[in-house]
Amino acid sequence: MKWNMDLKQDRFDPGDLREVMKAVVTAGNGGYDKLQCRVVSRPKLEPGEVLLQVLAAGVNNTEINTRIGWYSSSVTTGTADTATAEEKQAISKTDGGWNEATPFPFIQGTDCCGRIVAVAPNGDKRTIGSRVLVRACMRKSGFESMDNIWMGSDFDGAFAQFVKVPVGEVFTVDCHWSDAELATIPCSYGTAENMVHRGRVSQGEHVLVPGASGGVGSAVVQLVKRRGATVTAIAAKGKMKQVLSIGANRVIDRDEDVFGRLGENSVDVVIDNVAGPAFGSLLKTLKRGGRYVSSGAIGGPLVTLDMRTFYLKDLMLIGCTAWDEPVFPNLISYIERGELRPLVAKIFPLERIADAQREFLEKKHVGNFVLIPPPLDD
Repeated sequence: MKWNMDLKQDRFDPGDLREVMKAVVTAGNGGYDKLQCRVVSRPKLEPGEVLLQVLAAGVNNTEINTRIGWYSSSVTTGTADTATAEEKQAISKTDGGWNEATPFPFIQGTDCCGRIVAVAPNGDKRTIGSRVLVRACMRKSGFESMDNIWMGSDFDGAFAQFVKVPVGEVFTVDCHWSDAELATIPCSYGTAENMVHRGRVSQGEHVLVPGASGGVGSAVVQLVKRRGATVTAIAAKGKMKQVLSIGANRVIDRDEDVFGRLGENSVDVVIDNVAGPAFGSLLKTLKRGGRYVSSGAIGGPLVTLDMRTFYLKDLMLIGCTAWDEPVFPNLISYIERGELRPLVAKIFPLERIADAQREFLEKKHVGNFVLIPPPLDD
């Protein structure tokens, strides 16, 4: 894709390349044509912010969901089916974003490994040069409130050479991982740790993980295992060995009858980002007092719930979007202690974002895709 100068959206002097950057701007709800490579203004810092050079940015379902308006109540199919439909007919959805209407045109990109290159006036200049991860889920009213905003969904994100973020949302990491490996962490592992944390997974429990080969699912497997629980994973037949290699105790082919294999009252916790037709049978596998935890529904958002299963078994259904306060600091400590394994499935240059998202939706990979922005102009 060609990088096109964008004079309408941004105000800058095209002759001063120090004030511009390359970015993928998502123009609106629709297909891959809405992902546009543009030259735009670099972010201008406000008090309390830092400017990061983006070293690597992860690819997630949420960016695709936001572009296609999947969060709208009018959508009833899974991510892949909805994305296919959007290629044929783009329809703007005013309720298609995380919170309110998505702020199109804007820069997506929820995962960011970056380096601090500037701080706002009165900021700590000693942090310049630090390699950091960005906590993408931000509690704008503090952790006593569930109000949250997401980088790359509610405001400009990391699909660019530079991004600005509040200084309190950047975390230095002392490790030998590559930039691409670190870029797999924020969204997938933050979402996974939040579910494991809020689901109160503890040593000796039995946890069922559908979609275990995806970015979030593979993170859940590792995070559940580090807490000493037993993992039964669900994955495609061709991915079962890889899921076993990251710590699952057992893997069931997703085409099998999972309830028939496990039976009723067999697991303590289900951590599920798939949902869809299997939802009812997953609840039946839970023991009395069990917990079902979810932060997604890539298999389909509309499910059938037998209320008798829910209340007669004293089940707890836990929805997870806003990350709890310990979640991201926990992840940083796990990385620094060598307790997590990064799973980079493939790396693409940023300008090939459409190719990356197409391949991402094929779900043939295990782990995460990563985008690398173009080098800075001299």
